[in-house]
Amino acid sequence: MAAITSLSFSAITQSFEKKINFPSSARSVVSNYDAFRVRSIDSFSVKASNLNKGFVVHCMSTGSEPPPVSETKLKFLTAYKRPIPSIYNTVLQELIVQQHLMRYKKTYRYDAVFALGFVTVYDQLMDGYPSDEDKENIFQAYVNALNEDPQQYRSDAQKLEEWARTQSSATLVDFSSREGEIEGILKDIAERAGGNGSFSYSRFFAVGLFRLLELSKATEPTVLEKLCAALNINKKSVDRDLDVYRNLLSKLVQAKELLKEYVEREKKKQEERNEPKKSNEAVMKP
Repeated sequence: MAAITSLSFSAITQSFEKKINFPSSARSVVSNYDAFRVRSIDSFSVKASNLNKGFVVHCMSTGSEPPPVSETKLKFLTAYKRPIPSIYNTVLQELIVQQHLMRYKKTYRYDAVFALGFVTVYDQLMDGYPSDEDKENIFQAYVNALNEDPQQYRSDAQKLEEWARTQSSATLVDFSSREGEIEGILKDIAERAGGNGSFSYSRFFAVGLFRLLELSKATEPTVLEKLCAALNINKKSVDRDLDVYRNLLSKLVQAKELLKEYVEREKKKQEERNEPKKSNEAVMKP
């Protein structure tokens, strides 16, 4: 669901004292993450070592030099210093590397649909995080590390969500014939994607489109095709990315449930181990 490189499942669980035996369905999170990556890095030459040895990305650009990935990661870690549970932290570290590459492509330009897609992906990935306050603080640190505005991400995503809830299948597709703030945003995207400006398609953008359809209850199979045509977006790319996104969410839900069961089992075992100790202490009391 997002621009994420290959993900080692053992890395996700490395902070646990005992290995969790996940079924093959949960382990396939790896392949889904591997598929959900940036498709092309036009202005970068990238070399990365194994994550266990440290991630180093070398960037070369014909224009101004972008900051290195290490700088973006350091900004994130400096802004949010509290420990992050491994299953979330591993995904976040992978995600920020790939979004860095998207962010500093020559063709990149922020837009509200991209923001909606990222906010949707982030909230889904972090669903069930122990603290809502920490989850939002991590979001702030993450977006700030990319030299972008987290408040703008949230604000634009909210505007698009509110707008989509008032739309129907017909009005969602027919945005170009109407006036309004969101209609203007979509028209600008369509113009740039049609070759009249800078536009870089990403999987976050695909998820943003999916969210618009979801909120407007546009369930007809033809609506996505018409919306992609109106925005000058390749529907095949969107279909492929949405399939990966759905599969990824399904596997993450399974993984989190298994981890939850594991933690509960370990807690119960610890309580059982403590029972004899409590009984002995009670007997020894005068």
